[in-house]
Amino acid sequence: MTRYAWARWGDINAFFGLMLDNVAVMVILVSTVCAAPGQHTNDKFTPDFVLTHMIPGTALGVLLGDLVYTWMAFRLARRTGRPGVTAMPLGLDTPSTFGVAFFVLLPALKDGTDLYHDHDAAMHHAWRVGVVVLVLSGVFKVLCAPLGNAVRRLVPQAGLLGSLAAIALALIAFVPLLMDGIAAVPLVGVLALMVILVTLVARRDLPGKIPGALAAVLLGALLYLAADQFGQALGWPLVPPMRTNGPAPPWQAPALLSALGRQYGHWPAVWASALAKLPIALPFALATIVGGIDCTESAAAAGDEYDTRTILLTEGLASLVAGSLGGVIQTTPYIGHPAYKAMGGRAAYTLATALFIGAAGYLGWFTRLFEWLPQAAMFPILVFVGLEISAQSFRATPTRHYPALALAALPALAYLALITVNKVLGLREAADVDAAVVLLTLRCLANGFIVTSLLWAATLAALIDGRLARAAAFLLVAGVCALFGIIHSPFPNAAVALPGDVLAQLGDDPRFVCQSPYHWAAAYGLSAALLLGLSFFTPRAAREKTQLPVHAD
Repeated sequence: MTRYAWARWGDINAFFGLMLDNVAVMVILVSTVCAAPGQHTNDKFTPDFVLTHMIPGTALGVLLGDLVYTWMAFRLARRTGRPGVTAMPLGLDTPSTFGVAFFVLLPALKDGTDLYHDHDAAMHHAWRVGVVVLVLSGVFKVLCAPLGNAVRRLVPQAGLLGSLAAIALALIAFVPLLMDGIAAVPLVGVLALMVILVTLVARRDLPGKIPGALAAVLLGALLYLAADQFGQALGWPLVPPMRTNGPAPPWQAPALLSALGRQYGHWPAVWASALAKLPIALPFALATIVGGIDCTESAAAAGDEYDTRTILLTEGLASLVAGSLGGVIQTTPYIGHPAYKAMGGRAAYTLATALFIGAAGYLGWFTRLFEWLPQAAMFPILVFVGLEISAQSFRATPTRHYPALALAALPALAYLALITVNKVLGLREAADVDAAVVLLTLRCLANGFIVTSLLWAATLAALIDGRLARAAAFLLVAGVCALFGIIHSPFPNAAVALPGDVLAQLGDDPRFVCQSPYHWAAAYGLSAALLLGLSFFTPRAAREKTQLPVHAD
């Protein structure tokens, strides 16, 4: 039996890729919910509170999940006898981080301020709301885990990989160019990106065979520091000012579970607020379930056949444990397995990531990582991950299903546009009615886009294969999802709601009403009826093909 080569040189590249991805998500959380250094506002959390209360439990969820995935890689290698098995990567979910920040934590902070009239008490209240929401999301994911293998059997590969490729290009590869990332600081970001492209895409070794991901981050961080100092000397900024949180507080062990039971114990108010936010949180949990199925399919296409149920159960339990220990961000299988395999990663990279993220979160290292690592230096690795996933999705999909992959990208592009619009408008409604209609349409396309991409691509793949009844079934599922806002929700927070409640909030303008859940569901229902009707009709060309005489040689 061939011995499993669980640690290779490529694990160094893969470790920095996965580790920096997780660090970037935590940076996003801190940047989104915290006031700027030196400012104090009751509308935001303090960085110290987030780093000492929310981050430790969140990091320990990653520790648990990646340890289990490491063990699964050893088990798969032992079962198959293959020495080149790559572990599935697990980390913090980026889309739900934005959702939790904007639609759970910050609104709960405002509710806590109204309830206690004390900022510290309000932060504790909001933190507990986030914890309860994460625990309930973890329970939901654990209950859905047994359905994973069945979904993989029923949904065409183009449907699973299509939504994966859409996320990879529209979010993982493109968003890092924005959001104070690569293009926002081109002097640093473009150079770090070029190192990634040279080493990981073009597969060219650096002198001394320095890992590309490590070289990109170190070069970017050093260049950022030098440009910051040189710009101050010139009196002409070369890069934005470096973040600083002031002197680091002395380390003390996070209270974790015991902290949740101390002061400000109005738990009925916490549970009421958390339950009210479940219509916002559960779609994000559902998206990670679909994403986990996608990831398992992607890993299988790359040669590593993991059990979908175990993959989903692990991520659900990791989210549940993270919430129980005070975390607020759910874990999810990362869709970068093909990229980490291309880097040469095996199982050492997930083991190292688990230990590093767990230790950094528990011991408070993120306080300094948040300051020292500029986003323009960290984010180029995400561009490589997005490119590699997209390329692998096309390689693993039959050529005739390429249009399905392209169709899956459209809802993701709408979500990408919505991020930009919301950033510009500050999450406010457009004053002009025509602009408001465009914004509503964009929201309906973008909200739930992972599920929409999967169903659209699966439908088209079934059509291309001539399986009209199967395509109609996918459309009927889409209609049910649209009826309750799982996809095409018109709300800014992508909330799930009863169709009558949604209709009551859309107003009287026909252009708004025509995008109600009833209209979306009816559109899918009519389309499904059309396909079912056509399934009983055999085109003349197909009939003639089946009736051709067979000539003996």
